[in-house]
Amino acid sequence: MSVRVQAWGIIAAVLADTDPAGAAVRQRLSNSLDENPGVPERALLEYLLETRGSDANTGEKLETAREMRLTPPVLPPQFAEQLDAIRSTSRISALLENQMLMTAFQPIYGLEGKNVVGAEALSRFVSDDGAAAELWFAEAAAVGLGANLEFSALGSAAAAASSLPENLYVSLNISPTSCLDPRLPELFDRIELPVDRVVLELTEDIPEEEYLQLISAINPLREKGLRIAVDDTHTGAGALSRMLHLRPDFLKVGRNVIGDVDKDGLQRALAACLVDFTDQTGITMVAEGIETVGELKVLTELGISAGQGYLLGRPSVRPRDWANWNTRLDVDGLERHLAGPAEPGVLRQGKESS
Repeated sequence: MSVRVQAWGIIAAVLADTDPAGAAVRQRLSNSLDENPGVPERALLEYLLETRGSDANTGEKLETAREMRLTPPVLPPQFAEQLDAIRSTSRISALLENQMLMTAFQPIYGLEGKNVVGAEALSRFVSDDGAAAELWFAEAAAVGLGANLEFSALGSAAAAASSLPENLYVSLNISPTSCLDPRLPELFDRIELPVDRVVLELTEDIPEEEYLQLISAINPLREKGLRIAVDDTHTGAGALSRMLHLRPDFLKVGRNVIGDVDKDGLQRALAACLVDFTDQTGITMVAEGIETVGELKVLTELGISAGQGYLLGRPSVRPRDWANWNTRLDVDGLERHLAGPAEPGVLRQGKESS
């Protein structure tokens, strides 16, 4: 636990005391906080120096406060949010300092040739609480460390990609905000992964007023071979706007488009329309979250370029798994295998493959 977090804990415990005899002590500590905004450890030190000789019981009270297990209801409302932010900052900073993240890759198959053409990098965090990756990124963004964590993940993925077959492209997730960060071109200057093997997959919506700035930032890299992917989270005019502005190289569609495409006529018609659109615009369409052999066969018949999902391959952090991605997919063999004794969870859809 950092000194700042400890300081907030001691301060909160002292101020939460309701003993009328300590009102003057609490007022002095409150005044010290006002004089040192955002620096609780300095406020606590000044308070201790000021009250050392005037309150013989203060030391005992503070020692008791250190040992208290604080819960949110005990904290004064004005400190609860600040304490949470300090704890989050401490957690994310420790994660970054100790490089407690690693990269898993999930294969992306070319559906016509049935061979692996690329891999999507997915972050895995080494932590006691087992929090999902998206929660770590959300927490980092909330305390202003989102870009730091993203670039740490990008660097980790680029380094791990050296163990992938050299013919595969590597899809890296990134927020539009981090695309504007000057650290992005610097990243490509220092990593060994060639820029023409990289696909940046934009993970968030882009405000209309930021398109020009985003395009200006990434175009120099696109001129060197960088490619861009967007997903189908936008609908209607929003989706068309993204396509017109960004002119992406890849369109990734998920379960909302390809789910039960082999059983639902409307789903099949929607997928077919998107295939026609991407064919006419030169965009590579990638179906995410393929779960069944039936879906795989129909998506292939429709002419969708590529696909990924638990059916085709789960994310793996093991280089020996990545090295095996040079074997052509045997759809008939896969179907026979799945028709045998059921393996619990084999086809269960996961967040990262949708």
